Amino acid sequence: MTEVDLVAVALATRAAAGLTETRRGAVHDLHAGLSEAVRRRLARGGAYGIRVLDAYETDPDVWRTRLLQLLRGSGVDTDEEILAAARAVIRVERTPGHASVDTGGAHGLTAGNNTAQHNGFG
Repeated sequence: MTEVDLVAVALATRAAAGLTETRRGAVHDLHAGLSEAVRRRLARGGAYGIRVLDAYETDPDVWRTRLLQLLRGSGVDTDEEILAAARAVIRVERTPGHASVDTGGAHGLTAGNNTAQHNGFG
């Protein structure tokens, strides 16, 4: 699986019906963080990328090829924040019984229920 495929799979991941509320919340929060990071990356190329991302998250089977093309062209395969977020989504979604989050080098990533991030810029 390439880095671009990893991001696409993580974006298509939703909380499974059988997950507990805690795990469902963790997957949702991680997915939202990933989606926002990808959204910022795709926005550099204009509104079309955002529309494709929104369509993909609604119907991944139909929009997968187009999203993969956009992701390849956007540089997500070298964006460590996005790759770490994608790995975290997949890891927590596949971990039975509890949520385990490894942010492995991500900067500015928040995860979990009721999280907040406060940034100060000099």
